[in-house]
Amino acid sequence: MCGIVGAVARRDVVPFLLEGLRRVEYRGYDSAGLAVMRDRIDRVRTVGKVAELEALVERDRPHGSTGIAHTRWATHGRPTETNAHPHMCREEVAVVHNGIIENHSDIRAELLESGYRFDSETDTEVIGHRIHRDLAQGRDLLEAVRHTVLTLEGSYAFGVVASYDPHRLVAAVRGNPLVVGVGAGEHFIASDVAALIGVTRQYMVLEDGDVADVTADSVRILNRAGRPARRSVFTNTLSPTMVDRGKWRHFMIKEIHEQPQTVAAALAGRTYEDRVLEAAFGPTASEVFDRVRSVQIVACGTAYHAGLVARHWFEGLAGVQCRVEQASEFRYRDPLADSSTLVVALSQSGETADTLGALQEALTRGFGPSLGIVNVPNSSLVRAADLVLMTNAGPEIGVASTKAFTAQLVALLLLVVALGRRRRMTAETEAQIVRELDALPNWCAKALRLGPAVDELAAEFTDKRHALFLGRGVHYPVAMEGALKLKEISYIHAEAYPAGELKHGPLALVDRDMPVVAVAPNDALRVKLRSNLEEVRARGGILYVFGEDMEGDWGDARVLSMPSVGPIVAPVVHTILLQLLAYHVAVLKGTDIDQPRNLAKSVTVE
Repeated sequence: MCGIVGAVARRDVVPFLLEGLRRVEYRGYDSAGLAVMRDRIDRVRTVGKVAELEALVERDRPHGSTGIAHTRWATHGRPTETNAHPHMCREEVAVVHNGIIENHSDIRAELLESGYRFDSETDTEVIGHRIHRDLAQGRDLLEAVRHTVLTLEGSYAFGVVASYDPHRLVAAVRGNPLVVGVGAGEHFIASDVAALIGVTRQYMVLEDGDVADVTADSVRILNRAGRPARRSVFTNTLSPTMVDRGKWRHFMIKEIHEQPQTVAAALAGRTYEDRVLEAAFGPTASEVFDRVRSVQIVACGTAYHAGLVARHWFEGLAGVQCRVEQASEFRYRDPLADSSTLVVALSQSGETADTLGALQEALTRGFGPSLGIVNVPNSSLVRAADLVLMTNAGPEIGVASTKAFTAQLVALLLLVVALGRRRRMTAETEAQIVRELDALPNWCAKALRLGPAVDELAAEFTDKRHALFLGRGVHYPVAMEGALKLKEISYIHAEAYPAGELKHGPLALVDRDMPVVAVAPNDALRVKLRSNLEEVRARGGILYVFGEDMEGDWGDARVLSMPSVGPIVAPVVHTILLQLLAYHVAVLKGTDIDQPRNLAKSVTVE
């Protein structure tokens, strides 16, 4: 959940370190720092964002041809300068780290007995001290790192430099992502390939247990067993425009408006003549799907809501039993395993620790084959799953997920068809789904045109402390996602309920200060929903109804109407309106929309 960059070159690497940190800042923005090698290690750290670090660098002018840098999302220890990375040991070793060292307390106690002192509250500091002790015992930097990692329990990706060997950087990984950028006379490390834009397009992905010995001229990788390993070299397809805001005020609104294109990208090459092409799931997909009798979805946060929407599709359209569970809970209970159950793991980054852990738990317990639905190529989930479907949403920089969510819904609906045609789904139903998917980019574009109208409604939320979101059927998870977006970026407490549950408790909260947002598609449940909303009006609640073809008398409710869309894909379109609502409320409240407090984009720790 932190950002790492590093470089060994024949030029000053400080400009790259700062630019790389800016590109990975979505991974953490509590504090930032860098360390570069000259005749000594120069370190600059600060609380806050990369912009604060840049100001200090401008003042202190550190420079060097070898360096590491970090932007932090706090786990162990408060966001303070003392806890900021890089951490140093006796001015001779500097380390940056992502992950959690679970046995840090035991290692700390051992090192204290050896005469080492600790300045921070972090678990990371033990790594640098342990490496320093091994260096003092005569090991070189690579050997010291390899010996140290044998003692570490937990997950990590780290980079380390030492004054003993100023033209060398050593990195190690277990359970956290790290790539090595390959340049001409220079090499780099980064927790995200986006950091490499502008310096190289070629990169290697380190695998669990790898240790990389990096110099300006070479990269040597040793695997978990200590043997030399070759890692494939990939070409980074990201461009600067894909990870810049361009004309947009925030990444979030840019990514909301990209959804017509990302939905189209999620579909490209995967349907033909009213049919879904199973080859999109991989060459062995048809054989795997033939054995599937049920589906188990594991996911976190927004991806979990996508799974809840898909459950309605799997059971209602395909006749396939589907269970959906938060990955953080699934991995620590005793689920009943069935070898005919397809485990579907959803993750934008492909690095979500809880989701990866849940997938591993499912495989250990005897569940069936696995499918990863993921947005980032070469991520850990891509390597772990039997089958993979890329969502093709492109980089999502805003911490609050938008386009990745709708792309996941599209991917899940393709899977619903692939499994459903083996059960009760008719060719006519499949054709209807594909036609609605083909029309979906245009429907998304029409929803986006309602942005000014949503902006007007948003002004009525800025002085509120709580909000209630309602939906029925497949749109209840859409209401959950709307509530999550509002709380994530505006800091308004928001909860979602099935509208039929109002009378079983939540009505006690309704008053003039509690706005109630209802998702009202033009479907068979709208009459039921309307009755539930009358319960709100009778208690003096203020209603905001987002729906299709909103004809008739809705009383004093604030109504936002859009043209009818396909009933199957309607959850995708209605989600966009709720994303816009959260965004415009947050703009009016003046919060940090792209980097909301206490959150990070890629959650690589439990």
